[in-house]
Amino acid sequence: MSAAEPRGPKSELQSLGLTAKRSFGQNFLADKNIARRIAELAAEDAKTVVELGAGMGALTAPLLAHPARVIAVERDRDLVPYLHARFAAELAAGRLQVHEADAKTFDYPGAFQRAEQPIVLTGNLPYQLTGPLLSLTAGLARELCRAVYMVQLEVAQRVVAAPGEADYGALSVFMQAAFRCERALTVRRTAFYPQPRVDSAVLRLTRLETPIAEETPLFRQLVRQAFEQRRKTLRNAWRALGLAEVEAAAARADISLDLRGEALHARDFARMERCFTAVGAP
Repeated sequence: MSAAEPRGPKSELQSLGLTAKRSFGQNFLADKNIARRIAELAAEDAKTVVELGAGMGALTAPLLAHPARVIAVERDRDLVPYLHARFAAELAAGRLQVHEADAKTFDYPGAFQRAEQPIVLTGNLPYQLTGPLLSLTAGLARELCRAVYMVQLEVAQRVVAAPGEADYGALSVFMQAAFRCERALTVRRTAFYPQPRVDSAVLRLTRLETPIAEETPLFRQLVRQAFEQRRKTLRNAWRALGLAEVEAAAARADISLDLRGEALHARDFARMERCFTAVGAP
């Protein structure tokens, strides 16, 4: 069997004398059809695809079947040599770069500056890093065409939830302020090795041409306080910001303070942020 056509992740790890690292949250995608479908969603019309957590190349390989150039980021130093060996031809041809780096601290601005647009982020996100990486993605939205991520099913439901739904919360608002958020695929736990305890889903996050809101400190504070204690009305949730100022801003924004945070769309939070700023301005 050649390096370009590896066995399943379990036998391939064993042949390398390695095991999946729990500390890295490693659950390797073993279903080639799912990997192919994710690659199609990510690489469509893209010139550059940045893959977070390349692992053993399960997604890297189908990404390289498309014209886009691939930048693979992998934290596990034991797997980086494997990626270099498996994709030696693509590396030599300049179609692939492999960076040993942590996806949370990778130099995205530097990589983007040298990359051809449109740029897409993709990857099978480790469960414990999903929140930080989604937050990072929102901050990079201006530079992206979209992001296509495998995440825990519960997280996907929260990202795409609409106001009034049980899963709707701060994460929903932050992501929907920058992206059109869709759940593209549901992926059962049996598609991975080692098998996780939960199912997953693929999120397609398409950048909004005009973001609903900028993630200013005030916007983040308004959103987070609105959902910290979900049963509180907005009047009580935002009281620490100054009740008189909150009431004046809410009147301008046409937002009832008797509502709870779960009733507001990202547009409402953005309007409240603008009106609060106007009320507080000299």
